[in-house]
Amino acid sequence: MSHLYRQLRIHQIFGANTDVGKTIITAALVRASALKNNNVFYLKPISTGAPLDADDQHVKRYAGPHHHLVDAHCLFRYGDPVSPHLAVQMASDKSDIKLTPASDATFVNAIAEYIRRCAQTRQSGHMYVETAGGVHSPTLSGTTQLDSYRPLFLPTVLVGDSKLGGISSTISSYESLLLRGYIVDAILLFRDQYYRNYEYLLSYFAERGVHVTSLEPPPPRLDNATEDIASTESYYAKLIPRNFDSEIFCTLRHLDECHSSRIEELDSMPRRALDTIWWPFVQHGLVQSEQDVTVIDSAYADFFSVYNSSSKPPSPSSSLLAPQLDGSASWWTQAVGHAHPSLGLAAANAVGRYGHVIFPQATHLPALKLAERLLHEGPGRGWASRAFFSDNGSTGMEVALKMAIRSFSVTAMDELTPRDKKTLGIVGLKGSYHGDTIGAMDATEEGVYTCEWHQSKGFWFEPPTVSIKRGNFTVSVPPAIASSMSAVKFDDLHAIYDIKKRLGSPLAATYRNHVRNVLQALDRHGEQKLAALVLEPIVMGAGGMIFVDPLFQRIMVDTVRDSSLFSNPLPVIFDEVFVGLYRLGFESLGPVLGVDPDISVYAKILTGGVLPLAVTLASERVFQAFNSQSKVDALLHGHSYTAHAVGCQVANTTLDLLEQLSQHDSWSAAREKWVCEPGSEKIWSFWDPNFVHSISSLDIVDETMTLGTVLAIKFKDNSAGYASHSAQALLRSIKTSACDGSLSSAPGGAPFGIHYRTLGNVAYFMTSLNTPRDTIEEVENRLWRVLSRTPVM
Repeated sequence: MSHLYRQLRIHQIFGANTDVGKTIITAALVRASALKNNNVFYLKPISTGAPLDADDQHVKRYAGPHHHLVDAHCLFRYGDPVSPHLAVQMASDKSDIKLTPASDATFVNAIAEYIRRCAQTRQSGHMYVETAGGVHSPTLSGTTQLDSYRPLFLPTVLVGDSKLGGISSTISSYESLLLRGYIVDAILLFRDQYYRNYEYLLSYFAERGVHVTSLEPPPPRLDNATEDIASTESYYAKLIPRNFDSEIFCTLRHLDECHSSRIEELDSMPRRALDTIWWPFVQHGLVQSEQDVTVIDSAYADFFSVYNSSSKPPSPSSSLLAPQLDGSASWWTQAVGHAHPSLGLAAANAVGRYGHVIFPQATHLPALKLAERLLHEGPGRGWASRAFFSDNGSTGMEVALKMAIRSFSVTAMDELTPRDKKTLGIVGLKGSYHGDTIGAMDATEEGVYTCEWHQSKGFWFEPPTVSIKRGNFTVSVPPAIASSMSAVKFDDLHAIYDIKKRLGSPLAATYRNHVRNVLQALDRHGEQKLAALVLEPIVMGAGGMIFVDPLFQRIMVDTVRDSSLFSNPLPVIFDEVFVGLYRLGFESLGPVLGVDPDISVYAKILTGGVLPLAVTLASERVFQAFNSQSKVDALLHGHSYTAHAVGCQVANTTLDLLEQLSQHDSWSAAREKWVCEPGSEKIWSFWDPNFVHSISSLDIVDETMTLGTVLAIKFKDNSAGYASHSAQALLRSIKTSACDGSLSSAPGGAPFGIHYRTLGNVAYFMTSLNTPRDTIEEVENRLWRVLSRTPVM
């Protein structure tokens, strides 16, 4: 991941095009840095063309009077003067052995390893990493440079184009860098007196706060090699005088200031955060010091790049930034990893085309396409007819509740008094959570998440749960349901989730009788009329990663829709904000339960973890409950940013990526480990079944469970519950990186820590939908090493 050292300033040099003088300007920076008595490390990751004309040779040749301070290096060298991806192919064609181009990971790791080696010399100084061609020129794998170098996240100097068309290419290159999150510290280009691009660009970038330096162009290349070398040396000597009086030294000072300012800012952030920010779900009284604040400098793929806020890092040669795995998928939002370029471009495109536009009685293409896709191709196909947009999962559930209660009220109009309508409640499960807004909270029991204004409206069953206990696949049944069968064991998880087969089982009959009896008793007593069934299908996340027996949820749906029991069947809401869109391995959990809802809600993964957006899908029957000639009958609910085009565009792109991922080999390999055929409704997980079984057998572990991207570990704890700190304490050591001398799976290969969240005595871990298997395996190994050595509390 990111490299940041107090004693070593690093800048990456990109060019706005090929042949813009990138190597000449880089060589000038190297020479100027050396003349200021800095140790200078120059890296040309890829060189194509004759060795004598190689850029690293040019830098060495013109390093100046302090050339002994300059180390120039190249990692990958090819003889043909063509684009790197083509140079590899041409070299392979000439060889008896087929050459495979280095992967992006190999390429990035090689650069990162060189940077670490230079830092470990403990020599203060400057480093320049010069790329090849323009910003989008391909690397060895064919990936464009902007994407290939992005995991390193090095501060950037852009060499502008001084020739005809160079204004456009320079601005376009700058914007391409910004779209991928790069820090552009300076732009340098030659002063061409005919085209005078530097005049326009100086003014253009001054408005954007970007430092621009123009330099005298080099002399024409001479045919006589000796004369050419002398001419070029004279040019550099004039451009970089020994009295330090030139533009290049102003640029050096600016780059040094950028480096120092970045470190100073990062140093100050923990204290500033403690003084100004009120964090969600954090007890500030337990935040002891600045070291308790995680400062995230950037993020890429599955990793944060976090700052070591200690004033004394482990050693002077250690990077101040280190990779840390995003072990909670940033509160369950990440789908394809952080900083995915396709999502960034989608957002930028929508900002450029729309910004935000009003939505009532209007439409725009991103929203219309998203609605049609979710209804006809996605989780709503076959049952939903309308899509209602809102801001986030909690507001999406508020909408769902309004829909369900109105739908029930219209159906049961003749049976409801005005007072009944104001006190209608819902049926749900203990441990459920549907968001932080008041209406969503009222759809749950009193608990740690509720507030003084909370007023529970409904009845909540205690759910039977699914887990793996000491290697056994177990359904745990609460005494309130059946005192005679507290635990039922199954041969495998597939048997537990085979709802069709289990519907005829004795346990199904027990569930059916229990749900029916309780609901009929509530109806007889008339304490509160119930208007909807609200479920988090399969897993209740915030309640403690509770994996509910799917059979019980299916029985609940069947019961509230049984017309022989209820004259007005209850609408069914599926809260799939957390579980939907493949978080548990399925686009929707309806097919797993074998039943469709009347209303369902999607958020989190919907936008790939980039920005908030929610969609509530509804059946035609629900929609018609609001449809009339009177405006007051309409669903009078909305937000200023309803169906914002940026979120809708990003969501459409996310769904494209999810569709591709669902056919990926990594998914097939994971399914095979769980003995699951691609396309089947059988459950599966990205986590290794042998690992999950082994962890479940540890003495400190009460139970484990996994589906899709989610792994939950419940620890034995006499004071279990949300207020418990046992899981946090047991796993504290995995937050810091563990180094065994080998390259890790983090971008750049540095050892990584694991950022994780807990729910009392439950620790959970969550991957993205494209997390590489080797990363998951490293997490499994770290967890095993820590937990297998921990004594029982």
